[in-house]
Amino acid sequence: LTLPQFVQLMDNFVGENFSLPTVKKLTAFIKGEYKQTEEEKKKQLEKVQHKSHVAQRKQLLEALFEKWDSNACGSLDLEEVIDVLSTFKGGMGKEALMKAKEQLCSRYPQLSRVGKLSPRAFQTFLELIASKLTGNEDETIDSLVRFLTTSVEQSHTKSLQSSVRRKWLQDIQQAAETSGTSMEPVYKAVIKALSQDMEAHGDNKRISAYIALLEENQLSPEQGQVLLRYVACTADDAPYVLNQVLHRDMKGISFAAIDQGKPIYVPKVQLHGNIHFWNSDRPVEERKGSLLVLPLYDAHWRVFGILGLDTLRDHSHKSIFLIHEITFYEGVCHAFSKAYHHICMRENVLQVAVTALDWLHPRTPSIHTVTTYLVAPDKDKNYALYKVITTDNKGQKEIHSSPVVLLREENLLRDYLFKCTDSSEVTLTSVYGEHHIAVPLHDLSGQTLGIFDISIGQHKKLPPQEQKELQKMLKMAQAACSEILQRSLEEREPTQVLEAERVAHMRHAGILFHWFMLQELRECV
Repeated sequence: LTLPQFVQLMDNFVGENFSLPTVKKLTAFIKGEYKQTEEEKKKQLEKVQHKSHVAQRKQLLEALFEKWDSNACGSLDLEEVIDVLSTFKGGMGKEALMKAKEQLCSRYPQLSRVGKLSPRAFQTFLELIASKLTGNEDETIDSLVRFLTTSVEQSHTKSLQSSVRRKWLQDIQQAAETSGTSMEPVYKAVIKALSQDMEAHGDNKRISAYIALLEENQLSPEQGQVLLRYVACTADDAPYVLNQVLHRDMKGISFAAIDQGKPIYVPKVQLHGNIHFWNSDRPVEERKGSLLVLPLYDAHWRVFGILGLDTLRDHSHKSIFLIHEITFYEGVCHAFSKAYHHICMRENVLQVAVTALDWLHPRTPSIHTVTTYLVAPDKDKNYALYKVITTDNKGQKEIHSSPVVLLREENLLRDYLFKCTDSSEVTLTSVYGEHHIAVPLHDLSGQTLGIFDISIGQHKKLPPQEQKELQKMLKMAQAACSEILQRSLEEREPTQVLEAERVAHMRHAGILFHWFMLQELRECV
């Protein structure tokens, strides 16, 4: 038990109407009765040390990855890393390196195709190499980190540029974490990052930028099975680009970038002959500049859309994209993909909650209301609670498209929700005579992902049968959420490619709840 969990356990045990002497007696009793053997102390210490060691190693390798990824593009070239590692200890570990590479490629099948290392794959690779070399594994990892750190040099200017760019990429992720299930703040953060970088590091070029996502082409499949729908763009281009649809049989290089799975750069669009110009009002003689189209990948390197940039609005001779700019745009693509799939995961979790609440309502008439919250980071590195679903005693639900944000210091009467979040344990309380049961939904690390705030009115507890139904619902909802989170990991099956599949996955998330309920019934029969 952590300290918050222990405090919450004691709080639940003594209840609300307790006296100070009772608490003192309980404290004295626990102090006198709680015994821990030397073996238990040793195991607990080892567990704490191991956890600390794993966290330190992760932090160390993440810092190394960032140092190598100087342009903040979110991935490293596998062969480039291998070339450097092949000289480790004078090339004595080449055999271990090749064995580790083979094992890595079997774990990440996409590596043989794309040759790019994500932060997680990079960490796995170094750990595999260390396990194949002779000697202490931890010491070998430390040696590898020192070797790779000294193998890459950065000027002060380059380091500063990299640091600023990472901040902008982090803003994209923060937009996803603090926007509930809305993509709009993420789109705005992407466009802002591109504009800021152009002002700071791109000679202040005037650019147009746009994001298009793949969808199934249901209306005119003769034009191709999929289409690209433009979901976001720079403000000046909105009248011409936003919500437009690009088909395969239309002019353009976007589908070529998708099919080839790599960026396509056209330095002079006027000489290309296969460019689609959305702004038909622009005179032909002004259709000059550079165009860059980058594919958007999911965690398994499958393409689900494109990020496009052009300089048609810039009439200076500097209207070309440089290599350091293009690699940063790859980083923007990576950050957007993470943000997009984070919101998809949240949508799926909410769909589980909606399905679970629909199942619960007819079985628990004593429950007055259920309010569902999601936990998200706050701007000052704390966290906030986002109210996303409110359900009344008639089963009517309100899904908040713009979530109500609860901060701890502003909601003293809702402090039990924050205690529930801190401890990741069930919290019982009474507010103005109304009894509440706050139940956490956990992520894969055991931290609080969301909360069901269940009000049972004047009742101090639910009738036994209703309590049983509530426990069943909570168990199945947690199982379904854990499955969703597990599937979103890099090592598991692929995430969706088409925007339309996102809707199908949301339906599937609801079905997951019923599937786990069915499994439970089968085990009981």
